[in-house]
Amino acid sequence: MFSLLCLPTPLSFSLASFTLSLPWFLNRMISNAASHCFGESPISLLERCKSTYHIKQIHSHAIKMGLSSDPLFRNRVIAFCCTQVSGDVHYARQVFDTIPHPSVFIWNIMIKGYSRINCPENAVSMYLLMLANNMKPDFFTFPFLLKGFTSDIALQCGNVLLSHAVKHGVGSNLFVQKAFVHMFSLCGLVDLARKVFDMGDTWEVITWNVMLSGYNRVKQYEKSKKLFFEIEKRGVSPNSVTLVLMLSACSKLKDLDGGKHIYKYIKGGMVEPNIVLENALIDMFAACGEIDAAQGVFDNMNTRDVISWTSIVTGFANTGQIDLARTYFDQMPERDYVSWTAMIDSYLRMNRFKEALALFREMQMSNVKPDEFTMVSILTACAHLGALELGEWVKTYIDKKSIKNDTFIGNALIDMYFKCGNVEKARKIFKETHLKDKFTWTAMIVGLAINGHGEEALAMFSNMIEASVTPDEITYIGVLCACTHTGMVERGRKFFTNMTIQHGIKPNVTHYGCMVDLLSRAGHLEEALEVIVNMPVKPNSIVWGSLLGACRVHKSVELAEMAAKQILELEPENGAVYVLLCNIYASCKRWENLRQVRKMMMERGIKKTPGCSLMELNGNVYEFVAGDQSHPKSKEIYAKLENMMQELIKAGYSPDTSEVFLDIGEEDKETALYRHSEKLAIAYALISSGPGITIRIVKNLRMCVDCHRMAKIVSEAYNRELIVRDKTRFHHFRHGSCSCNNFCLTSLGISAKVEIYEDYIEVVTSTATYEAIITNVGKKNRGPVLLVIFNLNL
Repeated sequence: MFSLLCLPTPLSFSLASFTLSLPWFLNRMISNAASHCFGESPISLLERCKSTYHIKQIHSHAIKMGLSSDPLFRNRVIAFCCTQVSGDVHYARQVFDTIPHPSVFIWNIMIKGYSRINCPENAVSMYLLMLANNMKPDFFTFPFLLKGFTSDIALQCGNVLLSHAVKHGVGSNLFVQKAFVHMFSLCGLVDLARKVFDMGDTWEVITWNVMLSGYNRVKQYEKSKKLFFEIEKRGVSPNSVTLVLMLSACSKLKDLDGGKHIYKYIKGGMVEPNIVLENALIDMFAACGEIDAAQGVFDNMNTRDVISWTSIVTGFANTGQIDLARTYFDQMPERDYVSWTAMIDSYLRMNRFKEALALFREMQMSNVKPDEFTMVSILTACAHLGALELGEWVKTYIDKKSIKNDTFIGNALIDMYFKCGNVEKARKIFKETHLKDKFTWTAMIVGLAINGHGEEALAMFSNMIEASVTPDEITYIGVLCACTHTGMVERGRKFFTNMTIQHGIKPNVTHYGCMVDLLSRAGHLEEALEVIVNMPVKPNSIVWGSLLGACRVHKSVELAEMAAKQILELEPENGAVYVLLCNIYASCKRWENLRQVRKMMMERGIKKTPGCSLMELNGNVYEFVAGDQSHPKSKEIYAKLENMMQELIKAGYSPDTSEVFLDIGEEDKETALYRHSEKLAIAYALISSGPGITIRIVKNLRMCVDCHRMAKIVSEAYNRELIVRDKTRFHHFRHGSCSCNNFCLTSLGISAKVEIYEDYIEVVTSTATYEAIITNVGKKNRGPVLLVIFNLNL
C-alpha cells in the first residue's frame, strides 16, 4: 500500500553499558539500593527532568537498579523524548524497541515524536509497523501522524490514510477530520480537504479559516468567496483571521464590492480591528483602485508597521502615482528588502529603469540584503537598458552574496543576456539551469529568434517537446517569431496549424498578427490581407501595422492607404502610422500625398517620436537623441562623425535617403541622416573605447536602412562588432555583414515582436512590461548621461 519502508532506528550503543557521570542526587541514590532513603524514585525524578542528558543518566541508574523494565518508567522516558523540545526521538526509539508489546498510547507517542522533528517518513513507517503488530489506531493516531506531513507525503499517502481512518471507525471523529482538513489544505489538496470538511457539520471558525486559507493558497479565490457566504449562512461568527483571508481573496479578484462587504464587519464593530486586518484593508482597496480609501485606512491607523507602509507605497505605484509612492517610501521609518523590492519593481512597471537601478544602489548603501526577487527586478532593468556590464555585475553579486539562484533568476539572466545581444552567455545559463520550466524554454526560443537564430530557435522548440514540456500560447508566438525573422513561410504555416491540432491552443490576435507579419515580409500581401479579413477576432493596430510596414518595402501604395486608414480608426494619435505612410509616399516620389499627410500631422498635433539610443560604457549608460548637442563631448562626437563618414565613403558607403520623407535637397537629406542617434552613439563609442571592444546600442525605433548599411561598413572598416537592438529585433554586425541577412529591410515600423517578448518575460519574472525603452525623450534640460556606477569591487 505504501512505498515507504519500515526501518527502525538501530541502537547506536548498548543501554546496559551506558556510563555517564551522575549528578549529586543520583550518586546519593546509588548509595541506597532501594532508592528510598530520600523518598524519590526514578519515575519521580523524571518529572523534574529538563534535558535528554538527565534522562539518559536517570535511565542508566534505573538499569543498574533493575527498574528499567517498569512500563510506567519506560512510558515516561519515551514521552519526554518525543514531546519535549530538548527530547531525543531516536533515543526514545531505542527504548521503544525494548518493549515487547507496546500499547497504542506508546505507538502514538512515537508517531508524534517523528512528526515533531519533521520526519514524516519515519512516522508513516511507525504507523505501518503498528498495523503489522495488529494494533488498531485510535482517535489520536491520525492527528499525530498527519501533523508533520509534507506535500509529497500527503500526495503519496493522504487519501489512503483517510480510507484507513474510515475503516478503523475513527473517520467520523471531529479531531481526526480536522487533522485531515488541515493537512490537505496546507499541502494544496483542497478538493480532498473539502471532501473531509463536508463530512462534518459543527465546525468552529478556526476550521473554516483553514479551508479558506487552503483555497487562497491554490488561488481559488472564487471558492473562498462561496465558502464565506456559507459561513454567513450558517451563522458562524468570523474572526479577524477570517476577514484577512477574505480581504486577500477580494484583493486578488479586484472585487471591490466583496471587499466593502467585509469592511462592514469592521466598521460595525463585529470584529475588532488590528494592524494585520488594517494592512489587508489597505491592500484590498489599493488593488481595486480605491487609493483614497486605502489612504484613509492608512491615515487612521494608530500604529503602522513596515507592511502598512509597503502596502500604501505599492498602492500609489499601481495607480500610476509613482512619484507620490516614492515620497511615502522615503518617509518610511523602517524599510526591509520587501519594501525596497516593491519600490524598484514599481519603477520597472513605469519603464523608469534608470531610477530602478539608482534605487538599488541606495539599497546597497543602506546595508539591506536583497533577495532573489530583487535581483530579478534589477536584471530586468539591465535587460531593458541593454546594460550588459551592469548585468554581469549583478550576476557576480548573486554568486558572491549566496542569493538563492533559482529558476526565476535563471530565466531573468537568460532574458538579460538575450536583450543585451550576448547569445552565447544566454545559452550557457540555459545549459547550467537544472530545473527548466516552460518559461525557460520559451525565453530561449524567443531570444534566439529575435537575435537572428531562427533555425536554432525551432530546434530548441523540438527539444522542448522531446523533454515533455508542454508549450503554451506564448511559446508559439516565439516559434512564429522565429519563422518570421528567417523568412520560413511554409514552416510558419505548419506551426500555425499544429498549435491547434497538436496542443489544442486556439490562436489569438497575436498569433494572427505573427502570420500576417510572416506573409507580408515574404511579399504575400494578398494572402496576408486574406488572413486579416478571415480572422475570427477583430484585428488590432499591430496586425494592420504588420501589413502597412510590408507595403513600404513592396511599394504597395493602395494597400498601405487602406491599412493606415484601419489603424487610424483604432488609434487616431498613432504617429508611427503617419511616418510610415510618409515613407511610402517618399519612396514612390508621391510628394503631394506626402505633403498632405504632413499637413494632417500638423493640424492634429501629431509628432514623430524622436530617435533615441542608449549605450553602456564602463558602467555608465549614455543616452543620445537624434540631432542632440547636449553631450559634454558633443564637439568631439560630431567631429568624429564627420571623419568617420569620410572614411566610410572611401570604403564604399553612400547615404540612402529613401526614408527621409522631407521634400528637400539630397544634401540636406544626407545631413539629416548623419544626425541619427545610433550614428552619434557609434561615433562616441569609437572615441571612448579601445580597439576590438564590442559596441552595444539599444534604440527606441526601428533602425533605418541607411544606418543599417552604415553599421555594416563600420564593423568591417574599424574591425568592431556592433550589436543594435531596435524596436523590432537584434542586429549583430560583424565583418561587414548583419545577422539579419538584410531581412531587416522588410522590418516594420509598427511591430509586436519586441512587445510580445517583453509581455512574456513579465510572466517569467513578474516584472515590468515593455512599452518604450526611453522615457522623457525630447524634454528640455535632459541630462545626457545616466550615472549608475556600481561598486565592482565586491
